[in-house]
This record gives sequence, structure tokens and C-alpha cells, in this order.
Amino acid sequence: MIDKKDLLAELQQAIIDGDGERAREAAQKCLDSEITPTEAVEVGLRDGLRVVGEKFEKLELYLPDMILAAEAGTEAMKVLEPAILASNIKTSSAGTVVVGAAKGDIHTIGKNILTMLLSLAGFTVHDLGEDVGATTFLEEARKYKADIIAISSLMTSTMPSQREVIKLLKDVNSRDQFKVIVGGAPVTQQWADQIGADGYAETAAGGVTLALKLVAKN
Repeated sequence: MIDKKDLLAELQQAIIDGDGERAREAAQKCLDSEITPTEAVEVGLRDGLRVVGEKFEKLELYLPDMILAAEAGTEAMKVLEPAILASNIKTSSAGTVVVGAAKGDIHTIGKNILTMLLSLAGFTVHDLGEDVGATTFLEEARKYKADIIAISSLMTSTMPSQREVIKLLKDVNSRDQFKVIVGGAPVTQQWADQIGADGYAETAAGGVTLALKLVAKN
């Protein structure tokens, strides 16, 4: 009989390799060996994605590898999610994030990758889509009792919309309720500091790492 640790490592490696078929098979093996679906998610799948994120940050993996890993995670979840629902046991949530492209911005590739990776890392994610105004960010963050508001800007012209969200939060005395992180091709750490954001990430993987750090501080 295959050791439980080895089965979880097999699932983890399938995610790292971005192999969807192997990820599905490994997830099924975990269930067949009476590993709980929550443990398969939290130890096998999420840890695999964390490794991918770390390798991406070190330039050992690249964007296509990250997308394949996220897709492999999705394939594994197709096996694990029904088992989780059937067991009536919920996986632990790392926190709640509302994500959106800033007002005037219709570019969503980076935001979509961030959303996928946050979900697979254990966050409850509410994707507000593109062209999201400051008021909508505030209303949705309140509605979902979010821990983090994540705002992407892919154009220099929409970067001021990130600042508007933080200004609105201050105006309604809600700044301390939410952590605000910003990102996007033209966005820099200097800009994040200037507008008073809680953090900046250059990549989607970095955004997940940052989000995990911010919720750990709460």
C-alpha cells in the first residue's frame, strides 16, 4: 500500500509539473486511500501551488508553467470538490478577497490568473470583473466582509483609480477594515507607497504570497 505521505507528494508534484491528467489520478488515489479530501486540498494541492509560486518568483518557472499548474489544480478539484461537498466538511479559508480591474481598465488576464491562484491557495475570492469603480469596491468588500481588496491596473491612465479606492475608504472611515493591494504592468512599489496601499506585487504569484502575509498579520 502506498504511503499517505507519498500520495500527497504525488498530487503535489503533478500540480508543480502542470499535468492535469496526473493531478486528477493522484487526487483519486488520495480518496481511494481514505485520505480526506480536505487534506488532499490543503496539503497536496495548495502546497504544490505554493511551490510553483516560489519557483516563479525565483524565475525557475515562467507564466505558461504557472497557468498549467493552476489548470492542473482545477482538474484535481473536479475530483476532490464532490467528495468535500459529500462529506459536509469545508476546507479552511485563508481569507476573503475582492478582486477587480480599476475603473477604466478592461484588461483582465493578470487579474484572472491572480483570481485563480488565490482560490487554489485557499482564499474565498469574489471577482468583480473589469472597469470597477471605487464605490463598487467598497460596497462589495463590505458585502462579503473582505479581508483584502485587490486592484489591478494595466494602463498608466487607470492607476489613479487605485488611489481613489483608498481615498474613498479613508473618507468613509473604513480604511482600517480592509487591506488594499495593487498590481499591474505600470504599477510600482513606489506608486503603492505613494497612494498608501498595504502592498504591491509584480506578479500574480507574488500577489498570493502578499495576501497570505497580510491575513497572517490580522
